[in-house]
Formats: sequence, structure tokens, C-alpha cells
Amino acid sequence: MDSGSEYVYTVNIWSHTLELHTQPNLFSPRGPDAGTLAMLEKVQLQPDDRVLDLGCGYGLVGLAVAARLGPQAVVLLDNDPLAVQAARRNAAANRLGELLIAAGDGPAAVWPRTFSLILCNPPYHTDFSVARRLLEQSFAQLDAGGRLYLVVKRLDWYRNKLSSLFGGVTVMPVNSYFVLLAVKRDRQVAPEPAVTTRKHAQRQERATLKKRRRPRKKGEA
Repeated sequence: MDSGSEYVYTVNIWSHTLELHTQPNLFSPRGPDAGTLAMLEKVQLQPDDRVLDLGCGYGLVGLAVAARLGPQAVVLLDNDPLAVQAARRNAAANRLGELLIAAGDGPAAVWPRTFSLILCNPPYHTDFSVARRLLEQSFAQLDAGGRLYLVVKRLDWYRNKLSSLFGGVTVMPVNSYFVLLAVKRDRQVAPEPAVTTRKHAQRQERATLKKRRRPRKKGEA
């Protein structure tokens, strides 16, 4: 339903019906995003999960989780104050007002909270610096054995990044989307970034040149 500057629609997720109020300048305001629905189709919730809805928008994913597991099981997070306001309104409209809905730019905004499950439909950017930061923070705040679900259209970069962080990734095609699942192994730590400073590169180059110029001794291969 369109009521001027606001849209209202209902959606059924996991046998729970949600009423959602949105605005034109929020993501997918007229109805649920197909990518989000693809991710929810593949997500497997556990009764004791502690869930982060990362980039919650007006709250569809987090509210669906709360309706199934209870408000105490999920945190909703977005860096857009307008989205946070809409998510809080939708939580109240669906009698889920006890939810924690926070404004912040990435999981670090709710540190030291950790999670067993993080759900995210990341922003579509050609510059992956934002996605890189979100994924690295997500890895840091997942429990051992914790799961990260993403839904994307551009597979290669996300698959490579998740493989680097987690040591592996499961790819599940759904229509024109890819749902990715990465699991943090027990006691796994993030790989150390490669040293790429200019001074380090210059030292390596000098060492290589010196080795090449060193005269060989008799009998040396």
C-alpha cells in the first residue's frame, strides 16, 4: 500500500506474517528484496543462535528472526539513521519492541558482543573497501563455529575474500543470486595481512639483486 511518502506491505517469513512500513529512500521500499528472500530461503536457524542482522534496513531480516527465536536473540544494525528509525517503528508494529536496534557502521559498533550467526545483504559497490571492512569485522565477532550468510550478485570477489578469511565458503545459487555461507572454525584467527610497505618492497628488491650479482664459487650450482 502506498500512502504518499510511505509504503506498507505484509510478508510471510517462516510462517510468521510481518507488517512493514517503509519510505521511498530506503532499500527495496515497495516489497521484500528478491536477494534477501533468497538468503532467508537458505538460512538454517538454531534455537540458541545469537544473530546480527548487519545492514538491517527497515528490519525485514531481523524481525523475521525475532519472530521465530524471540527478540532477545537478535541485534539489528545499520549506519543509516532513517533505516534505524524505520526498523524500530516496525519492531513496535509487530510487537517486537524489545529488540536491540542500533546505529553503527559495521559489527564493531556493538563490540564486545559476539554472535553465532550474522546475516547480510551487502551494498552493491564496485569499490569493495566497505564490503572488506564489514566482512573482516564480522569474522572477528563470530563465535568459533559461527556462520556468516551473505547474498550477492557478484560472486568472485566475495568468494575469494571469504575463502581467505574463513578457509572456505559454500556457494548456493538461487535464481540470479548467490547465497554464500562461511563458517568460522574453532580457534581460527584472521590471517595476517601481507607486508606491502614501500620500504619492505625495496629491501626485498635489493636482496634479490645482491643475490643475483654474487659471484658463484667453483662447483656451486
